[in-house]
Amino acid sequence: MCKLLLLAILWVVPSTQAEIALGTDDSEAQVRVGCLFPLSGRGGLYGLDSVVGIQVALDWIQQQPIDYPRLQVLIADSRSKASRATRLAREFVQERRARFICGVVNSAVALEVARVVASEQAFFIGTDHASPRLTDADVSPYYFRVNNNSRQSMYAAAHYIKDSFKSSREAPLRISYLGPDYDYGYQIWQDLQQALRQAGVRFDIVTALWPSLYEPDYTPYIEALKQQPTDLIINSLWGGDLVAFIEQANQASLFQHADFANFDTGGNYEVLAALANDMPAGLILSARHHNNWPPTDYNRWFVERFHALSGRYPSYAAEGAYAGILAIAETMRTVGVHASDAEISTALKGLRLRLPEDPPGFVSYMDPVTHQLQQVIAIGRSQPDDRLPPATKLLGDWKVYPPLP
Repeated sequence: MCKLLLLAILWVVPSTQAEIALGTDDSEAQVRVGCLFPLSGRGGLYGLDSVVGIQVALDWIQQQPIDYPRLQVLIADSRSKASRATRLAREFVQERRARFICGVVNSAVALEVARVVASEQAFFIGTDHASPRLTDADVSPYYFRVNNNSRQSMYAAAHYIKDSFKSSREAPLRISYLGPDYDYGYQIWQDLQQALRQAGVRFDIVTALWPSLYEPDYTPYIEALKQQPTDLIINSLWGGDLVAFIEQANQASLFQHADFANFDTGGNYEVLAALANDMPAGLILSARHHNNWPPTDYNRWFVERFHALSGRYPSYAAEGAYAGILAIAETMRTVGVHASDAEISTALKGLRLRLPEDPPGFVSYMDPVTHQLQQVIAIGRSQPDDRLPPATKLLGDWKVYPPLP
């Protein structure tokens, strides 16, 4: 698909809510995939980036010397609403004969979609939500996730803190936390504390604050953080909320008060680009994919191909969607397009998938118990770097952590 055509599709979708169809024609499709992303509203960028990421995946498949099944990918606007997303999922399976559902940005929506898709006996490939509740011990046999979850991020965060900050029984690390007042924020805080204890980090909790999702004014929370002596402020806001928080924290000189970290989404290119010169140097950040790490030919190709199609650089949502399509294509290539559910499940449990985010010598692999893809997590600090405008800072000074043992 040419750049102008893809840009035209992305321009039309937010106003018309039209369905997007990528890949092969309906008459030639061997595998149908129904994807659910917000294509409008505050989460719209994640959906639009995911659409481009899917096209990049289809481009990659076409370049390979081996034959993959012919995929048709249908994409609809979930509007980040559970009722709409579950209805669309049923329609994809029942009316469009989709054997796979992919996507979903919001974890609360994903939980509802997972129940519906399992009841329809189709497979749900999660690409951009992070709640570990979906990959606990009683994981659905029809659910598999290809982006790292927040528990994996907090495991890496705990080891980064252990490597970067001193703590002892006599002088525990003083931590303040601020997270959104819903399941994602609570789960990160719970997982982080558990991971810190497992890593042997001595810490005291100074305060934990819970602004609402889409909070317009963080001033009271910022002032509360400044009033307490703290060694490390850990923040789990994401997207526009994190951008707004950092802009307001700049004005209040919060970053001169203590070190600041956001270990799950803070290093997303969306945030770096939105803040541009307002992104402070020295913040500790990570994300589920980085445009400048690892510095491999594969990652550079992914970023450059995305930019060629869209005219912008990708947020991590794009690589999640890319991974989802490759996971489906590789699974169906392995088992054949007429495989049973049991054969597909077995193949997904044993999936190994080389992705742009994989450093040399590592290949992402599926945990057969939790159905969670295992990936390396890189954490860095923001520093001046204008190679990927409009961002004027990227991450560097990396520390890299392999998956949970």
